[in-house]
Amino acid sequence: KVVLVPGGHVMTVAFAIGLSIEELKRHLASELRVPAEVLHISLDREVEEQQSLMELGVRPHGSTRMEMSSADPNTHPLRPVRPPEHDNMQDVITVRVQTQSAFEEVVVEIERPRQQKAFLGGYKHRMTGAEYHHAAVQTLPKRRPDRGVLVFSRDTQQVQQCAVDVSTQMSGIGCYVSCMSDKLVAPGNYITADEYHDRRLKAPQVIRLQSFARRWLAQQEVRRLKSERKRRLAWLELQERRRTDEKEEQLRDRRHRWMNPQRREDFNLLFHALEWRCEEEQQINATLRGAERKAALYSLLEQEIQLIGAIGRHRIAAQNSNYDKTVKSFLDKWRAADGRLIEMDTQHTIRARELKELYNNTNLSAVNKEERLHVLMTLKHTEHECQLTRDIVDLIDREVDLMTRGVKAASLEGLRKRISTLFLQYIKKPAFNPEAARLLKPQVPQNPSKLKDNMFLCGGCNRYLQSVNFRPTANARRSGRCQDCIGLENIAGPRSDVSCYKNILRRLRGDEKQINPESKIPYLLQVEDVRYLVEVIWASRSALHGSSDLFSLVFVRWERHRDWSPWNCILLSKEETSAHLEVEDIHKQAYEGTFIRRIQHKHMLARRHFSQISVMAEYLDPQPATGKHIT
Repeated sequence: KVVLVPGGHVMTVAFAIGLSIEELKRHLASELRVPAEVLHISLDREVEEQQSLMELGVRPHGSTRMEMSSADPNTHPLRPVRPPEHDNMQDVITVRVQTQSAFEEVVVEIERPRQQKAFLGGYKHRMTGAEYHHAAVQTLPKRRPDRGVLVFSRDTQQVQQCAVDVSTQMSGIGCYVSCMSDKLVAPGNYITADEYHDRRLKAPQVIRLQSFARRWLAQQEVRRLKSERKRRLAWLELQERRRTDEKEEQLRDRRHRWMNPQRREDFNLLFHALEWRCEEEQQINATLRGAERKAALYSLLEQEIQLIGAIGRHRIAAQNSNYDKTVKSFLDKWRAADGRLIEMDTQHTIRARELKELYNNTNLSAVNKEERLHVLMTLKHTEHECQLTRDIVDLIDREVDLMTRGVKAASLEGLRKRISTLFLQYIKKPAFNPEAARLLKPQVPQNPSKLKDNMFLCGGCNRYLQSVNFRPTANARRSGRCQDCIGLENIAGPRSDVSCYKNILRRLRGDEKQINPESKIPYLLQVEDVRYLVEVIWASRSALHGSSDLFSLVFVRWERHRDWSPWNCILLSKEETSAHLEVEDIHKQAYEGTFIRRIQHKHMLARRHFSQISVMAEYLDPQPATGKHIT
């Protein structure tokens, strides 16, 4: 059953279950007299044209319900094959036929031919009154057999000849033919083929037909142009809506990070918002003098101190919350990807699960005295004698002693926190929990040679730390300070926020992944390198119209046929990228020579900066010798 949307008319048609949706569309398109490309068929979901009815779950002698709609209802609407008032007969009926052994039900499709066939008679049962028509009435019109070749002979005219022979007769011996009704025909002027065709071309009817045909062709061209313009405007509106939604999503995420900071980048955003102090300080210095100026600056400093303290308190609370989440995530590592417990148990996984349950029981707060004592006794009888376990046992004995003396649970909260912390350290040690070895971060190597190559001195805190504690850069130069020192200096000094540059780098990697999945340079760049490109090379502005909104700036290829690199890129706004990417040859289309030389100068600066990177040396392409010096 095919339901025509939105009319709701139902068509019942029988098909073989081996037919595909594409063949079904062609059949229905011929019935409804519409192009097959505008038809959309759905069966509780979108279906593909290569799928067959059997693959969609249709069974033999079964029925299913499909919905069919038109992609262009204005030009090609779906109308029923026949009016509803004439639809008084079913399209498919089930006939019960008697076979040799039993009765069998057969599904019969009733065809309604467009042409009316002549009734050639039949038979009528005298007793039952049943009518039996000749087979010619119930079958398709008979077609002549095709010979396979085009025939030009007298055989093709047999059906057009008269029933009797046609001949002429003249007077002769024994035969007289009267000439009273004869006519004398005089020959006219002979007309050549060129004169005949020239007269036809100059005939007013031909000119009028040509004007009508040209008008029809012009109307078709206008309709095509209007359709393309409509699609173009719809596409531009969709792109504009997508850009607006993307920017709103970034601003919404930024506001959410302001209201609920959890990570280091979120707190850097809060500290960056404190830079309003610079504007207030400039206004105070410009408007006030003497004691009033000092009082205003002191009040401004007090406000800044209060805001920094509030941010610090929120940061401590977030660290405590993240600590609990980290511990829970660490203890939940022994689960499958779908959340279920792993089914293959070993002695290490069983040990890890027991320690996890014991840790959860240790942190339970709403328990009575007997249950708490039972948990402490279970924790006390742990294996592996060492200094850590001895400290845990001492703390357990102290808590048991205090509980027996009637000390309240609120007073024991700090002691219980120490026991939980020491037991977590016990769980993380691979000597006591072998399963934790593959989940912890790499420890300090015991080999002195490896330790020497992997340890560096931080110039800020004067500590020797591993290389993972230093922020990597694309130029392969190690920073003199660790990440903690850099973050602390950012809070106290510049208070910069790099979230916009992270979004630019993420957008760049996503675009290049779609164009060329094997591109490597975007993945070698870090956030600081993108920041250098945006601020120093491109001055934080769009190359075309000078837009300075960092939320709408993106990096695209300068020459679209070459891979993206710092020396083959251009910084544009999202509205300008679509027009730039349509340019095939930038040296022959769209851009002037002055603009091209300015972009080439920026590429030269980027090449000079990133040429010091040993990893990028193999991706440097030789510059063509133009004989011109760019300044």
